[in-house]
Amino acid sequence: MALLENFVLVFVAGLVTALATGLGAVPFLLFDSISDRRNVVLWGLASGIMLSASTFGLVEEGLAEGTPLEIAIGMAAGVALVIAAHDVLLDVDIDPRDYEEADFKKLVLILGVLTVHSFPEGVAIGVSFADLGLEGGTRLLGFTVPLLAIFMTVAISIHNVPEGTAISIPLSAMGVANWKLVWWAVFSSLPQPIGAVLAFGFVRYAREFLPYGFGFAAGAMIYLVLTEFVPEALDVGRALPRGGKPELAAGLVVGALVMVPLTFI
Repeated sequence: MALLENFVLVFVAGLVTALATGLGAVPFLLFDSISDRRNVVLWGLASGIMLSASTFGLVEEGLAEGTPLEIAIGMAAGVALVIAAHDVLLDVDIDPRDYEEADFKKLVLILGVLTVHSFPEGVAIGVSFADLGLEGGTRLLGFTVPLLAIFMTVAISIHNVPEGTAISIPLSAMGVANWKLVWWAVFSSLPQPIGAVLAFGFVRYAREFLPYGFGFAAGAMIYLVLTEFVPEALDVGRALPRGGKPELAAGLVVGALVMVPLTFI
């Protein structure tokens, strides 16, 4: 029974981060549009949070569990998997506008593409729960939860908000109802709770691979930030003065600083 409860808790943590993506659509319930400047800052904020969480959370914890070589191998595997997934899906060009017009088969394909982006985040959550129920955590909802798990769940939840905003912008432009914007934003992160459960089950019962797991999640997320989030921010901000780089830099710094207090905890 305890085993099932652990898996349920990890799934719920992944679901919380997925639901946080829906918060990115909330501004459309209050305002007609989101300015490019604010959007760039949000992307920078998300990037800073993920880089900080990956470096000071996953990599640091991984080094406490294994050797630098094991972490490096895990990071290389994470990057390789994301690159390979992108290559497989190279010819699949999906715009959020397709969500509203897709049939069931198309939605399955879209979910597969989204998995490339959100699955590594789910893996990060699952790996961070490896010590669930063991000494050294904090009591939460009747469980002894590792502080790293709380750290990563908060970090990825905050990071998911601008992703939800980015998905909502084109959908809003084509007249999709505001309540549907929230649903489609959450839909984009549905692979996260699945990835969390799978990763938790793997590292919990094959603990010799735990350092590789930390490295894998960190490598995949850092790679996504550098190749997806930062370019997306610069693309959104290309019409701004200096291409939106000051706004991006400000967001990166604030995002990193937001997570610093948690790293000391």
